[in-house]
Parts: sequence; structure tokens; C-alpha cells
Amino acid sequence: MRFSVITPNYNGEAHIEKTIQSVISQRQKGVDLEYIVVDGNSIDRSLDIIERYSGDIDRLIVEHDTGPANAINKGFAVATGEVISWLNADDLYYPGTLLRVKKGMSENPSAILCFGRCLIVDEYDNEIRKWITRFKELFFPISGRFTHQCINYISQPALFFRRSAHVKTMSLDEDMVAAWDYDFTLRLWHQGDAVRITGKPLAAFRWYESSISGSNYDIQFREELDSVIKDVGSLAPQSIIHRGVRWGIVGIYSLMAKHRAHRC
Repeated sequence: MRFSVITPNYNGEAHIEKTIQSVISQRQKGVDLEYIVVDGNSIDRSLDIIERYSGDIDRLIVEHDTGPANAINKGFAVATGEVISWLNADDLYYPGTLLRVKKGMSENPSAILCFGRCLIVDEYDNEIRKWITRFKELFFPISGRFTHQCINYISQPALFFRRSAHVKTMSLDEDMVAAWDYDFTLRLWHQGDAVRITGKPLAAFRWYESSISGSNYDIQFREELDSVIKDVGSLAPQSIIHRGVRWGIVGIYSLMAKHRAHRC
């Protein structure tokens, strides 16, 4: 089983080296890995850092893009692996992640997507927002397409999918601001089943206030609701539940943002 991992980057010098290291270290476990890095003509030190690992990067694309979704779609277009994932330039895989995914998908040949636990970390790799992680994990035992339509409980860095399903699902929606990954997963799930990897986390998602999810959470949850409505209709139970979930989460996030602003 061959993996294709795509890392989109633009001015990510602060964390991209750790991201690259976390990906290429997966080969130490005997994983067949194709690593694709897509850089949008960074003007910081990113390209110098990437160049240090040129021997471990199978495909490097350096050209202007319109955002991370556009960059990832470029990676999709050249990926040759049986299983595909993307890891943003500030996120991390943990040791042995791809080997565990390989085992899970090999044992479940009907599964077209695979996911597992994902921690949220700060700029210094410390775990934060633990209650959000634990809340998402509450839905793991009842995981399914219906559940995912009701609430987005799968963290993108810990998501993997078969290329055969991606070909039918098509690409990320580049017109979306923040929820193109959730929209993609909703469409992907039409192609088959999912398998969950139990045990320790597969990946870490780095959160900070200037990140896409940190600064656009209101837009993100509105786009997520729009994606569900497009998927099942506005009067479907999933859409009704998701509408309530959206307002609850946005309300909590708004209170958290006000609290952080007050502390400053």
C-alpha cells in the first residue's frame, strides 16, 4: 500500500520543518511514501527549509496559488498513492501513524476513509483545548455518515482516504473559506465505509488565533451547515441537528474569544 501525503505551504517557516520531519519519519517503519509539497511562492524562509529535505520530497511544486485548497488540489492531481492525505504546514503526524493506517485499511478493504484521534496543540507543541478534543471523541463510538452530517467530529490531519474514492469525489471546493475539508469528507463518505483507528493519536492540529480555524470560526461553521444542507436538504434531521450544533459551538467560541480579549 502506497501513501501520498500532500503538504500545502505559504510562508510557513515557523513550523514547516517539524511537519516535514513528522512525515518523512514515517518511512522508518517501512511505509511506502510519496511526499508532495506545494508551495505558493513563499517569501519567508520556507523554501530554504524545504530545500534541506529535497532528497526526501518526491514532488515539489512552487508556484502561485489561490489558497490552501487550490494548493492541495494541485497535489491531488499528481498523487499516485493508493491512500491519500494532506498535512498542513503547521500540523504533525505522530511516529507510526501511517503504519497504523495501513494496517487498519488493509484489514478493512471496503473502507474508503480512515480516521483516528487528533490532539490540538499550541505553537510550542503543548496540548491545548483538551475539552474540544474529548467532545469530538464522544462521537467516535457512534461514528457514521449520519453522525458526521450532524456534527464535524473528525479532525482533518487524522483523515486518510483511498485515491479510488477521491477520483469519484473530485476536488476540494476552492470557493470556500474554511470548511472545504468538511465539505470534501461529506462527499467522500458517499463512496463507502469508514474505519476508525483506535488507541493513541494519529496527528496533531496546531491552533492559534491567526490560523484559518482560529480567525474564521463563524464562517467555518456557516459553511459546514451549508455543506450539510447541500448534501441532504434543509429539512433533513441532520440539517436540523447541525443547525443547533452550529449556534451552540459558535456561541461558545465567541465567549472564549471575548475572554481572551479581556485577558489581553
